Amino acid sequence: MDTEAVRALFDRQMRRQAPADGPGAVVERVGAVVRQTATGSGSGGGSDGGWNGVLWSDLDEDSADAAISEQIRHFTSLGLEFEWKVYSHDTPHDLPRRLAAAGFTPEPPETLMVAEAAGLPRDVALPEGVRLVAVTDAAGVELMAEVHEQAFGTDRGHTRERLLAQLAAAPGSVAAGVAMAGDVPVSAARMELPTGTEFAGLWGGGTVPAWRGRGLYRALVAFRTRLAAERGYRYMQVDASSQSRPILRRLGFEELSTTTPYVHTPRAPSP
Repeated sequence: MDTEAVRALFDRQMRRQAPADGPGAVVERVGAVVRQTATGSGSGGGSDGGWNGVLWSDLDEDSADAAISEQIRHFTSLGLEFEWKVYSHDTPHDLPRRLAAAGFTPEPPETLMVAEAAGLPRDVALPEGVRLVAVTDAAGVELMAEVHEQAFGTDRGHTRERLLAQLAAAPGSVAAGVAMAGDVPVSAARMELPTGTEFAGLWGGGTVPAWRGRGLYRALVAFRTRLAAERGYRYMQVDASSQSRPILRRLGFEELSTTTPYVHTPRAPSP
């Protein structure tokens, strides 16, 4: 794979020309910045759990600080926490320092990894007694949220809310699966299928502690790859954690960049 060419394609399709990632979200280009706004209640998102933040920027040393201030004004005026998603190949090279100086807090970095769907396995053997089930309704969403709560220690409300909204408003934009051991959900993951792009995004892969190390993560990658290929997507994309990176590398994913979320939280009004 020509990693530079694929990275440039990713920047164009998934950042500069990114479609909104959920109902109620708006993507707009303001100067040299592309941002998504999902207005509503809730920390960091709209009432449907939408994501707020900067997807792409083309800044230099002279324009960066003014652009940062403009995004803070925009999201703060709406009372929204937001994320500036910085990639290691973004400019200026001291953009992370400038964001930190403006009050942003960095979260753990992840690795942008991409593979051609045609080269990935689409069938992986499951442990005895385990089956994969497609998530298509509220009952399936509840099973997936239960896995995420156990795997990541996060409240299941956000996962439930966001996925239910996507399935209701644009069912073709998302696919998800749950690994069931009998009647118990033990692993789950979703896939974003943005229109007008060649990239299917793998997100939220998690396994409950007692079932880790048994191939369920790999099986869910294969499950989603098969669905993406059937719908004509050429590439599979992951923002990989340090835990998933070795597995993905063995499957054939290549590293294109590093991405770090810089989060800005609006200050509470003075009493």
